[in-house]
Amino acid sequence: MAKAKNILFIMFDQLRWDYLSCYGHPHLHTPHIDGLAKRGVRFTRAYIQSPICGSSRMSTYTGRYVQSHGASNNGIPLKVGELTIGDHLRKAGMQSWLVGKTHMRADAEGMARLGLAHDSLIGARVAECGFDIFERDDGMRPEGPDGLYDPDGARAYNDYLRGKGYDSDNPWHDFANSALDGDGNVLSGWFLKHAPHPANIDEADSETPYLTTRGMEFMESHDGPWCCHLSYIKPHWPYIVPEPYASMYGPEHILPVNRCDVERQRAHPVLKAFMDTKVGQAFSQDHVREAVIPAYMGLIKQADDQIGRLLDWMEDTGRMQDTMIVITSDHGDFLGDHWLGEKTFFQDASTKVPLIVYDPAPEADTTRGTTCNALVESIDLAPTFVDAAGGEVADHILEGESLLPILRGQRSDTFRAHAICEYDYSTSPIAEQLGVETRDAVMFMIASKKWKLIHCEGGFRPLLFDLENDPQELDDLGVSAAHEAVIEELYDHLFAWARRPSQRTTRSLRQLEEMRMKSGKRGIVLGVYDENDAPPELTAKYRGRKARDWRQR
Repeated sequence: MAKAKNILFIMFDQLRWDYLSCYGHPHLHTPHIDGLAKRGVRFTRAYIQSPICGSSRMSTYTGRYVQSHGASNNGIPLKVGELTIGDHLRKAGMQSWLVGKTHMRADAEGMARLGLAHDSLIGARVAECGFDIFERDDGMRPEGPDGLYDPDGARAYNDYLRGKGYDSDNPWHDFANSALDGDGNVLSGWFLKHAPHPANIDEADSETPYLTTRGMEFMESHDGPWCCHLSYIKPHWPYIVPEPYASMYGPEHILPVNRCDVERQRAHPVLKAFMDTKVGQAFSQDHVREAVIPAYMGLIKQADDQIGRLLDWMEDTGRMQDTMIVITSDHGDFLGDHWLGEKTFFQDASTKVPLIVYDPAPEADTTRGTTCNALVESIDLAPTFVDAAGGEVADHILEGESLLPILRGQRSDTFRAHAICEYDYSTSPIAEQLGVETRDAVMFMIASKKWKLIHCEGGFRPLLFDLENDPQELDDLGVSAAHEAVIEELYDHLFAWARRPSQRTTRSLRQLEEMRMKSGKRGIVLGVYDENDAPPELTAKYRGRKARDWRQR
C-alpha cells in the first residue's frame, strides 16, 4: 500500500448509525460497508454539528461549528468568506470536486457586493461550497402551488432519465420516487402509505446507482491528487425503493421502537412541540413505521450494494491503493423513536452518525479493522483531509482536529471532552407555537461520553440524559435536584465553548504570538514618562530632532 494520493469522501443523507450491520443491526446486512470497516477504523461516537441537512453539511465542509459559519438551517446561505474543504485542500495542492448533494445556498448578496460573478472560476467555487462541480444533484425536485422546491434539483438526473425513455416533465418524481398502480396511476412517494410499493424505475436507473456511476466516471477522467465528495441522496425521503429491494424487508425486520409513554407524558415543552408536528404524529403510529422502515432498509441495502460495486471497481483499477475512503452521514432519522419523525432533535438516533475511514498508508496498518470510541465530530473531517494531503492545518479557522494520528495508531482518543450540536428552528412554525422570539428559537446540545445536556433558549429548563445508565435516552433528568451539579458543570463547559474566539480567522495563532512584540519596535512608547526610561534604540527617531518654530506666527 502507498500513501493516500486521493480522498473519496462518501456521505449518505439521513443514514442512521445503527442501520448498518457493522454497528449492530441484526437484520440489515451491509457486507460491503462492513468490509471497508475491516480495512480501516470504525468510529462509534461520531456526532454531527446540526440535526438538519444544510447546516450539518456546512459544518462538515467548513470544519466549523454552526455558530461560527452562520448557515444555521436549510436555505440560509453560507457567508462569502467562509473557507471550505476545497479552499484548504487547494492550498495543499489537492483539487476538490463534487458528485452529488451539498444543500449549499450561495450568499448571492455577498457575491454581488464583492463583484463575484457566478460563472467565474472563483465565483462558481464560492457559490458551490468551495467545490468544483462534476455534477451537483441535491436530489430534491418536488413541486407545489408555489413552484419547485429547488429548480436546479435533479436537473441532470432528469435529463438522464428522459434520455432513457422515462417520459415526464419530472421523472425524478413520477418514476424514481413514485410507484404505479394497475391502471397506470402514479402513486407518489411523498405519501407514506405508498412506501411498501416498488418505485416505478429500473433499479440500475435509480438515484443511488446513477450517482455511483457518476462517481466512477469522475475518477476515471481525473488525475490526482483530488478529493471527490461523492454525496448520495438516499436513504433520505421520499421513502420508496425499486425492486428487488422493495420486497427484501417486512414488519418482522423492524426493530422495536425506542420510546415510552412516560417519556411523552413528561416531555419538555420544546421536545413535545416536535413530537406534535405532523411528521412526529405520523411516525408515532405503528402502521406508518411498518410501511416506511422496510423501504428505508431497502434503500440502505441498495446503497451497500452500490458501495460494493464501487469498491470492486476501485480494486480492479488500482485506486484502492492510493485513495483514502471515508463513509459517513449528515444526520440520522428518528423513524418513530422518542415519538419523533425526521431528525430535528438531539437524541442519538439523529445526532450520532456512522463514520468509517480507510487509509491506504502503511502507517495505518496497525489500526485496520479496529473500532475507536473517541468523541469525534463531523468538523474533524476537514482537518483530517488537509493533514492527509500534506498541508498545514489552519487551526485558527478549522475548529475540529485531525483524526490522522488515531488512524495511524499514534493516539487512541481526541483531545475534546465534549461534542456540540446546534439547531436553529426560527423558520419553523414551532417557534410561533411556543411563543419564542425569533432570536431565541435556538437549541444547543453538549455531550460527553457520560452525559448529554440540551439547552433551549427562551427561558426553558434544560434536558439531561445519562448516556451510561440510560443509553436509550428515555429518562429526562433535567428537573432532577440530584443532578443540579452535573447540569451546572455542563453549562460551564457550554458557556466556555460559546466564548471561544471563533471569528478570529484572519491571523494564525503563531502570527498572533509574533504580534505581541512587533508594535514595540514601531514607535509606540505608551507609558514612558522620560525618554531615558525606554531603551535608546526604541526612541532613536524621537531624539535630537529639530523643527521650525511655528508658534509665533
